[in-house]
Amino acid sequence: MQNFPAFDRYEGLDRFIRLRLQLQPKSLRFVATKVAVDGIIFGPLDLLVFFTYMGFASGKSADQVKEDVKRDFLPALILEGGIWPIVQVANFRFVPVRYQLLYVNFFCLLDSCFLSWIEQQQDAPWKQWFKSLVSLKEKEGQGR
Repeated sequence: MQNFPAFDRYEGLDRFIRLRLQLQPKSLRFVATKVAVDGIIFGPLDLLVFFTYMGFASGKSADQVKEDVKRDFLPALILEGGIWPIVQVANFRFVPVRYQLLYVNFFCLLDSCFLSWIEQQQDAPWKQWFKSLVSLKEKEGQGR
């Protein structure tokens, strides 16, 4: 099978952590670093791109997309914050680097279905609960 020259964030991240941070592959610190970088940088960025694309692809205006992202981003980030670290620990610890993309793509397929479901929920009561938490924290911050 021929390898095509495409950016693979997992191989690049793996190489960076091994060479720059000098951590041993499969060690606890190595895996924790990869999971943290994936969750802190790639997770939110992927969600932003997903909800923005879905909005524009369904013919919404920029203002509607912005409101949808405001509505959907935080609930999705919180829910996925409990799922993806587990998936990625297994990925980075037990799956060989050359198969990590295949492994994660399977979960990305499931994740896309889940995110589409979240987006279709509009202003469901459980989303309103997340929104009220954010509003409450904003009010507490203004009261100081």
